[in-house]
Amino acid sequence: MNSVLHVTNNGAGSTTAAALVVAAVLLSLERLFYLWVWNQPEQLAAWCGRQGMGAPVVVLERACIFFKLLQALVFVWWCTLHGSELMWPEGGALLARICGATLVLAGQFLNYSVFRRLGRVGVFYGIRFGHRVRWSTEFPFSVLKHPQYVGALLSIWGFFLLARFPHDDWFLLPALETLYYSVGAYLER
Repeated sequence: MNSVLHVTNNGAGSTTAAALVVAAVLLSLERLFYLWVWNQPEQLAAWCGRQGMGAPVVVLERACIFFKLLQALVFVWWCTLHGSELMWPEGGALLARICGATLVLAGQFLNYSVFRRLGRVGVFYGIRFGHRVRWSTEFPFSVLKHPQYVGALLSIWGFFLLARFPHDDWFLLPALETLYYSVGAYLER
């Protein structure tokens, strides 16, 4: 088996390397945006006021939808670029499929739990815009410091187990997103 980033005679490795760079840039936009808002919320609030965009929490919610759509498009693009079968690759093991589906369900349950505990205002950095957000020590915050990030990552790893395992590239974007979310969680302290 050739390494994913190894340049082969047919150019598949160089295609993967170039695609990884494109994906890395596109996927970084979300994390960079949230880091900017977390560290400079007054800039977003001022911009929202000047543009008549509405409350910063609402703008952040819309940005979240945009970035999740962008993320999904990058993932689907990656999968179709590396093979014609988007879901359930022929060589995928049943155990990988079960693990992938379980990770997606667990990740979405964590995200649901975060929204249930914090509400829209809490999830979309309302505390950074002067809203009173009750500090939660209940599940999922009782077991995880960043349950929403963990939920997103579980969902991403699960998706790629379902969509790309056992292909050589299956872990690249989940590993990249793990790096991005980990750095984001660290810098949002």
